Amino acid sequence: MAKTLKRSAAFAALARALMAGARGGPSLGARLAALPRMIRATAKGQYDGGLRLAMMTAATAYIVSPIDLIPEFPLGIFGLADDAVMVSWLAGSVLAETERFLAWEARRSTVIPGHVVP
Repeated sequence: MAKTLKRSAAFAALARALMAGARGGPSLGARLAALPRMIRATAKGQYDGGLRLAMMTAATAYIVSPIDLIPEFPLGIFGLADDAVMVSWLAGSVLAETERFLAWEARRSTVIPGHVVP
């Protein structure tokens, strides 16, 4: 049940992110350009995306791993289903996290160090 909820949340994030781009949200190019900045900010400890980046890295490693080819041979099309789910989750996660990061960057640029915001 928990896996189903996580998958549905990832698919919902993918749908929201794609719709946000159509409604004037960050473009796909802006989101992809934000990835290196997000990784640097996380590595420096400025952004709190460490666990999410680790999960996205693990998903990418799973997708490109040659070990993942083993289920595809005996199971055929059913062996590809796990890859489809993982790619969908990864796409939704990247889109949702980059949107969150871009919002964090925008808030951060408006804050003046040493000033209290009411």
